[in-house]
Amino acid sequence: MSTDASRRRDVTVADVAKAAQVSKAQAARALGNYGAVSDDVRERVLAAAEELNYRPNELARSMNTGKSNTIGVVVGDIENPHFGLATRGITDTAKKSGFNVILVNTDEDTAAEVDAVKVLLDKRVDGLIIAPASSVDTGHLESVHKSGRPLVLLDRKAPGLDVETVAVEMEGISYESTTHLIQEGHRRIAFISTIRMDEPYFAGLPLDSSQIADRRDGMKRAFEEAGLPQPEDLVRLNAGGPESIKKITRELLQQPDPATAIIASDGLIGLSVVEAIQDLGLSIPDDVSFLMYDDFAWTRLTTPPLTVIAQPVYEMGVAAADALIRQIQGRKAPAAAPEFAATLVKRGSVGPAARH
Repeated sequence: MSTDASRRRDVTVADVAKAAQVSKAQAARALGNYGAVSDDVRERVLAAAEELNYRPNELARSMNTGKSNTIGVVVGDIENPHFGLATRGITDTAKKSGFNVILVNTDEDTAAEVDAVKVLLDKRVDGLIIAPASSVDTGHLESVHKSGRPLVLLDRKAPGLDVETVAVEMEGISYESTTHLIQEGHRRIAFISTIRMDEPYFAGLPLDSSQIADRRDGMKRAFEEAGLPQPEDLVRLNAGGPESIKKITRELLQQPDPATAIIASDGLIGLSVVEAIQDLGLSIPDDVSFLMYDDFAWTRLTTPPLTVIAQPVYEMGVAAADALIRQIQGRKAPAAAPEFAATLVKRGSVGPAARH
């Protein structure tokens, strides 16, 4: 059974051309906003299109114009509020410039990221913003760059890949936050990350993620400058879902020489760590101090409020979209790229090291 809605969806360029009493070629140029067409023809075509509720075939239009007015965004974990906020910055900025966004989640898997890039290129996106799962395995990103397709990296760097990157410098803030814990008497400081590695952590282990490598290096520098050995045995990678994180937290706090402070590398980890500490009947910061990367509303609502490393995540998303759209439009880069810094926000979850 045919309905008004289905008939409207079936309206074609030929239907619009007939209603406007122009040729199909003239209608296509007017609707696609390309080529030469008189003002009179354009007005008639647009009026007919509105009357018929014409919807353009975006794929056909992109093949005619070479532009889809679409950008692809690839992130590791859309459930992580960090990426959710960055994506909001991207989409808000893209919308203002007339671009749509196709978002793909890779679960921090490089193979999935490679597939995502292929799919987005097949969909003829005008450019890509990618938070790379690996800062090392970047051959697919190099191919995109060499092809001339606009590309911006978000949140993570890829050494050796000469593309615009919007990221916070993490080594310095990691050093500052670790020094803060050391000054409170902490020596057994744990660090938990979801980064996937094939082997347990050991000193000097090459890390795929520039963000996590920089955080590790900042912690290392803080301990070295304090003349203290870094507790390498308290670094935990491959943290998975909530139950995995809780298990890791229990291990860190119940071993013979337990952690007196825990640093979570993102908000999702932070939630599960706090829950595990509560489940053990321990108190923050009396029994264990805690700080985490990223400042979200819930971190101010806990008792006590959490000490965090705040990042300008939304603004980074805006900057990444601005940079990509500028590339797409062929405009020159500014003399100085915007720089973003993280800030240690001291609240109530860090206190003097507990004695065991």
